[in-house]
Amino acid sequence: MKIDSRLSSVLHALLHMAERGSPLTSDELACCMRTNPVVVRRTMGFLRKAGIVSSSKGHAGGWSITADLTQVTLRQLHEVLGEPAVFAIGNRHERPECLVEQSVNAALDGAFQEAEALLLDRFSQITLAQLAEDFACRFDQTRPKKD
Repeated sequence: MKIDSRLSSVLHALLHMAERGSPLTSDELACCMRTNPVVVRRTMGFLRKAGIVSSSKGHAGGWSITADLTQVTLRQLHEVLGEPAVFAIGNRHERPECLVEQSVNAALDGAFQEAEALLLDRFSQITLAQLAEDFACRFDQTRPKKD
């Protein structure tokens, strides 16, 4: 079963951009995200269209965050990416006339919808600024303490 990790990858890239404070090239981001620069450019294109990042050309060019990190939520990024399925599990639809399949699907549909609503609500409460702050704390904890 294939898992859609685009949201995680986008968050990874955005946190690298926020930490760096200067543009990152598609090649640099691809290295961070362990993917192809073409995938980075395609994904960043969605974010640019949403006003979250910008790109500049030339020697010092690359991708930069343009949005306020306190205003960008995980839910917004999920939507920018085309609202991919939240869960990798789903209903069977091989025999829609089957009453057993109908019963199973009715029960699972409600559970899936509730779970997705809860997750998307939580995504609405988490900002890029919170993730950047968490990263900074973790980074500081890895530094050797000075006496």
